[in-house]
Amino acid sequence: MSEDRVIAELAKALAHPARLHILRVLMATPGCIGGDIVGAVGLAQSTVSEHLRILKAAGLITGEISGPRICYAINPAAVQPLTAFVTLLAVPVGDACCPPATGVCA
Repeated sequence: MSEDRVIAELAKALAHPARLHILRVLMATPGCIGGDIVGAVGLAQSTVSEHLRILKAAGLITGEISGPRICYAINPAAVQPLTAFVTLLAVPVGDACCPPATGVCA
């Protein structure tokens, strides 16, 4: 898979407020159980499960079965390609067509 495709898939997985909320819950409570996430997010269990599936498919989280439950955790390494790309966007580029200060193209 090309780097651009990987970055696009990560961005797509992050492009929903409920998924961002789930990631914040997991940052605050590592190894969170699925039921705990449902309670913290305040959405139906089936909706949370779908969001977890999308995050897991993108590699942003891992899920480890522990008896009848699944413990979820963030996979920080998965975000590296997106982090590197966003960092590049924040760095000023030499002779840009439209300097940010003016917003006017020459």
